[in-house]
Amino acid sequence: MTAPVEAPRRSSFYTAMRILPREKRDAMYEIYGFCRAVDDVADDSRRPRNERHAELQAWRDDIDALYAGAGPAKLASLAKAIAAYDLRRRDFQAIIDGMDMDVAADIRAPDRATFDLYCDRVACAVGRLSTQVFGLDAKTGEALADHLGRALQVTNILRDLDEDAALGRLYLPRDALVVAGITTNDPELALADPAIEAVAQSLVREARGQFQRSAAVMKACPRAKTRAPRLMAAVYGALLERLAKRGFLAPRAPIRASSAGMLFAALRGLL
Repeated sequence: MTAPVEAPRRSSFYTAMRILPREKRDAMYEIYGFCRAVDDVADDSRRPRNERHAELQAWRDDIDALYAGAGPAKLASLAKAIAAYDLRRRDFQAIIDGMDMDVAADIRAPDRATFDLYCDRVACAVGRLSTQVFGLDAKTGEALADHLGRALQVTNILRDLDEDAALGRLYLPRDALVVAGITTNDPELALADPAIEAVAQSLVREARGQFQRSAAVMKACPRAKTRAPRLMAAVYGALLERLAKRGFLAPRAPIRASSAGMLFAALRGLL
């Protein structure tokens, strides 16, 4: 089984979480380590699907064991975070279920219900765990996790179109493709169609709406409890606008969140 990994020191997540008090920061890194570990299992396309499915099932068993008080020693730090912030088992299991969707079959032009379910599992569930650590009440935390999680996930999907296509995946929802006149679910063919610009820009608008809703939620919260998600929203919101400005017709030059962008967002948040 893949063990949890440290948060990469150059990732936007790592930088955003550094502004938290140490105990919360450590808990967030444990959550991130778990997410990275199960994501690595799902994305290891060199291995047979049945092996990856079995490894994800082993992760499910380990999470169940943690909540039964009998987790493996290597997850002791995660167990500490779970106890300290009353993290919910169903959110960890939802994340694993989301990764297993990628293992079961390459996701290609999912219907809207499948797209929404995938986003909820791989992004919003992470947000629900995170808002527990941030100290938000359940109702507010779930609203923020839903809106900001979807905004971040759609931004990631738009950023990684070619990377995902190389893995045989096309996460763009089928209804958006069909409206633009794209009926194929072949990743390479879909991304080579000039109509992909209209599809992607429609998702840009969806993500903007989710960022706006998340901002409204955070505006009503104590600022000390939303510093990290505000920073993530600022960085990914800027990334989304850079993607929209670049456009989505091939060839698509890679765009990532820059260190300078992170610094600017951090300074803006502090001011």
